[in-house]
Amino acid sequence: MGQLVEGQWQEDTLRTTNGRFVRPSSVFRNFVTPDGSPGPTGKGGFKAEPGRYHLYISLACPWAHRTLIFRTLKKLDNVISLSITEPLYGKTGWEFGTARGGTLDEANGKKTLAEIYLIADPRYTGRVSVPVLWDKRERTIVNNESSEIIRMFNSAFDAFTNEHTDYYPASLRAEIDAINEIIYPNVNNGVYRAGFATSQEAYEEAARGIFATFDQLEERLSRQRYLVGHRITEADWRLFTTLVRFDSVYHGHFKCNLRRVADYHNLSNYLRDLYQVPGVAETVNIPQIKLHYYGSQRQVNPTGIVPIGPEIDFSAPHDRNRFMQRRAAHA
Repeated sequence: MGQLVEGQWQEDTLRTTNGRFVRPSSVFRNFVTPDGSPGPTGKGGFKAEPGRYHLYISLACPWAHRTLIFRTLKKLDNVISLSITEPLYGKTGWEFGTARGGTLDEANGKKTLAEIYLIADPRYTGRVSVPVLWDKRERTIVNNESSEIIRMFNSAFDAFTNEHTDYYPASLRAEIDAINEIIYPNVNNGVYRAGFATSQEAYEEAARGIFATFDQLEERLSRQRYLVGHRITEADWRLFTTLVRFDSVYHGHFKCNLRRVADYHNLSNYLRDLYQVPGVAETVNIPQIKLHYYGSQRQVNPTGIVPIGPEIDFSAPHDRNRFMQRRAAHA
């Protein structure tokens, strides 16, 4: 692991407090809006235009995966260009290349993501993380916070796509925000809090929190098809990218092994339901996911050996259509 400090790469260790992993905050928090007006963060000045923006991601990273899903679902492929890093870290973190399934950097012609950060801020201090939303015209990073990028993709570019599904509708925002507030600390970040813990107490606190939340979600999904009623929302996609990695990586690599997602009837069927939404399966790359976690995170897996399993069939039938039948019966 490492980071940039005043524009220079430095190796360091994960940040922990009393054995608890502390995730650093994202630094670039500007917003793209339809007319360039300020967004929810109060920052703006970036107008939605086709061809102006470029998305940097890793297929291995769950945070970046969210943004790829929204780019796919909202049919923004021809609106926002894309570069994919290689799954294994290089000497200065994420690198571009084609040896292991990544791509070249078509926007800036750089070899590493760190170089992109330094174009935006030559004295940048912080982690070099994905995703990154890049402005090709202004030659700067707009935003590197996934939860905000998916909000931009959800609505800011609607003038340039025929897909206008709203995954953050005004009528459901309070409920979506409430379930996000549960899932982010306990599941999305919870797996990292367990995997990167450096004390038994911190590990158990995080790991038990994951499964307590899974139990709550299992009960919730016994009553409804999606997290917020009968339609897919942002909340589902934020959870999905953790769930789809869980049995392959977090269960073993991060010691979140009390149960598997496969051991939960509703949660596992729900996962397959989301995976089978058209276009989503193509955004999931389990080999790259496993290679990154087991091969790059040597502080957790010193040998770098990548396990051959488990075998998981996300395309297997699911039973979530029963809720559509139930709604029809009550109509």
